[in-house]
Amino acid sequence: MLLTVDPTSVLPLFEQLVTGIRGQIIGASLRGGERLPAARELADSLEINVHTVLRAYQILRDEGFIELRRGRGAVVADRARDYAQLSRHIDRLVAEAKKLDLTAGALGALIREAYEK
Repeated sequence: MLLTVDPTSVLPLFEQLVTGIRGQIIGASLRGGERLPAARELADSLEINVHTVLRAYQILRDEGFIELRRGRGAVVADRARDYAQLSRHIDRLVAEAKKLDLTAGALGALIREAYEK
């Protein structure tokens, strides 16, 4: 797993981690059942606070991307391949919206409407 963080970014470090790990899961470079580095190990390698990594892992757990298992640490959820398939659907949806000159805000509103049905 290759991750980098930019301490000068306006995006908080934990959000950079969430985005990076989520992207690797959706992109299938991290697969279901695969272990993520221990929080302390990842924090040391990125030279950030361990609580930053733990917060990122908790968010990913809450979103369903990883499972936190006592004794095994953070593990990519088995349904990770479903996220990759959903990502491909989203890519096609965005491409179609762009063809129709639909703004990102309008597309987001349509998705929120459909989601709330």
